[in-house]
Amino acid sequence: MRTRWLGDGDGRVEVSEFCLGTIPFGTGTDEETAFALLDRFFEAGGTFIDTANNYDQWADNGRGGESEAVIGRWIRSRGVRDQVVIATKVGAHSTKVPGDPAMENWEGLSGKAVRNGIHGSLERLGVDRIDLYYAHWDDRDPELAETVGEFGALVTEGLAGAIGCSNTSVWRIERARNLARAAGVPGYSCVQQLHTYLWPRPDNAGHDVITPELIDYAKSEPEFTLLGYRPLLRGAYTRNDRRPFERGYGHPSNAARLDTLNLVAGELGATVNQVVLAWMMQSNPAVIPVSAAGNVAQLDEQLGAVDLHLDEATLHRLDAAGTD
Repeated sequence: MRTRWLGDGDGRVEVSEFCLGTIPFGTGTDEETAFALLDRFFEAGGTFIDTANNYDQWADNGRGGESEAVIGRWIRSRGVRDQVVIATKVGAHSTKVPGDPAMENWEGLSGKAVRNGIHGSLERLGVDRIDLYYAHWDDRDPELAETVGEFGALVTEGLAGAIGCSNTSVWRIERARNLARAAGVPGYSCVQQLHTYLWPRPDNAGHDVITPELIDYAKSEPEFTLLGYRPLLRGAYTRNDRRPFERGYGHPSNAARLDTLNLVAGELGATVNQVVLAWMMQSNPAVIPVSAAGNVAQLDEQLGAVDLHLDEATLHRLDAAGTD
């Protein structure tokens, strides 16, 4: 699997161009299946694993931290700590555990919450450093300088490598990066947002989506990386019971984009899901998909996107669909 560099300076890490999402590990996905998925991903050359300290607190049996604990046990059982890049997040874990995981109960991004969060993640993962540490959801309550300063301190102390953010608007990303530069500490080197081939309706395109403005920002900042989570819309491209038009993506332009997507997939002998993922990885700027799978067969289908080449004409055709 191809790799790319993320971050800069001492926190720079080499990651696979496809990132494995692990939200249901330890809750909806049992440990045996989770280990099988991690084994297959690793065998295919995947090194980039994404989790969070609150996964999966929304599950019926979830408290948060289950995914990290499963990944930690897998790392130790396989002896692969130095061969994988672990990304986790802080800020959205409920302070009522077990209890209500609603946003008003989240830990937030105060300096204290950020530091407490990393120590919990380090313990559950059984590692001494988080390779990529994210601010999970923008928190406007603490001063941004406090959040930025604490993340920078964790890098300086060797507890974190690269620093990223998620579900954050462009102006807040730029302000945070400027504050980090002024303080002489590492700043956000990447952002992870909702992203897929279809366009969200304007009323569904909040600060958690990769917008045209964010794409322009990434083009102007070559060392700033985009990652897209939920790229396959939880199966909506292929499952009639999860059609994207029922999930905030229902507008006329997407009908044309979906038609083009299906035509391209047929012409290439690929699946629609594979074309979506390949389109992300080969876009300008490239977007790293953060994608989950329920079983090894689903993961194998997604991994097929890694070797699916889209020539310039096909990329242009996909990009232009729905613009008329």
